[in-house]
Amino acid sequence: MVSSSPAILVLEDGRVFRGDAFGAIGETFGEAVFATGMSGYQETLTDPSYYRQVVIATAPHIGNTGWNDEDDESSRIWVAGYAVRDPSPRPSNWRSSRTLESELVSQQIVGISGIDTRALTRHLRERGSMRVGISSLSTDTDALLAKVLEQPAMEGADLVAMVTCAEPYVVPAQGEKRFTVAAVDLGIKSNTPRELAERGVEVHVLPASSTFADVTAIAPDGVFFSNGPGDPSTAGHAVELMQQAMRADLPVFGICLGNQVLGRALGFGTYKLKYGHRGINQPVLDRGSNRIDITSHNHGFAVDAPRNEQIETDFGTVHVSHICLNDDVVEGLEVTRDGKLTAFSVQYHPEAAAGPHDAEYLFDRFADLMSAHKEGAH
Repeated sequence: MVSSSPAILVLEDGRVFRGDAFGAIGETFGEAVFATGMSGYQETLTDPSYYRQVVIATAPHIGNTGWNDEDDESSRIWVAGYAVRDPSPRPSNWRSSRTLESELVSQQIVGISGIDTRALTRHLRERGSMRVGISSLSTDTDALLAKVLEQPAMEGADLVAMVTCAEPYVVPAQGEKRFTVAAVDLGIKSNTPRELAERGVEVHVLPASSTFADVTAIAPDGVFFSNGPGDPSTAGHAVELMQQAMRADLPVFGICLGNQVLGRALGFGTYKLKYGHRGINQPVLDRGSNRIDITSHNHGFAVDAPRNEQIETDFGTVHVSHICLNDDVVEGLEVTRDGKLTAFSVQYHPEAAAGPHDAEYLFDRFADLMSAHKEGAH
């Protein structure tokens, strides 16, 4: 049953929401962000990109399908806290093995329920994402606000080291092995290596601190840079690693933080969005094919690149390949040299385990890029 202990949520600008404890009893702090998906909360909560963020679910009814042992996108829940309006009192799904709240309690995730998440979402859309605290230990809003104001901001946050793997590991190719890929783990989700493995890729997942020597030691056919949390302006090591990969003429594919790393590697800046894109219903235009995909997003920063011109860089000619149709944010980059694709990235999540799956073809594009590079080398 859902707890009836009182809880409070306090934003850094002093706005207060009162509700009931949901999950573990305690206090937690982070950046308040909202996610618009009506399903896929298990994948959201276990996405390492949400590290140090308190997620507000805009869908009013959460927990309907419970929690299972198959859909985690990593080894644990990464969100700092969870805010929902109406938690389901009992799950109803044949794959469910326990309730959402029992899992939050088990992993010591503090949350709040029974609040007007629509009003909270509108507030964040108008004022922007901001620091927040949730407490089920005390209802003293002034005391909680004082603690919120002591928390670090997301700008300048270097968080990749907190979520990357401690040691390299290998996800074997399914069926005949076609390629070897070095996947730099900036906060990778489990479905990414699976998507690559389904295409005959042996995936060597490497810690974010890996050197270029570590990458070349596995003789990769391509290098992948994953999603992850924090401010991309702090990802200097990943930027340098990507530049080394491009100088070595290795095919490169990046998603989410990997897209921002590619942008910075090419000389572009990045900036913080007012409230970000988080959900599974974001329309993105692939400008090369004029195809519109409905995509899964989780990012609070974006690449600052010119939308309608090609830029010459040390690594080749760059252009913006994808844009978000909601707000014209850069959603993808492509690098070509001598008319041939050498590197590309997207800001969204083509590996989306909870859906939608419109953009899965990008993994085929990476396989095609590695195949063309192999043929060109012979």
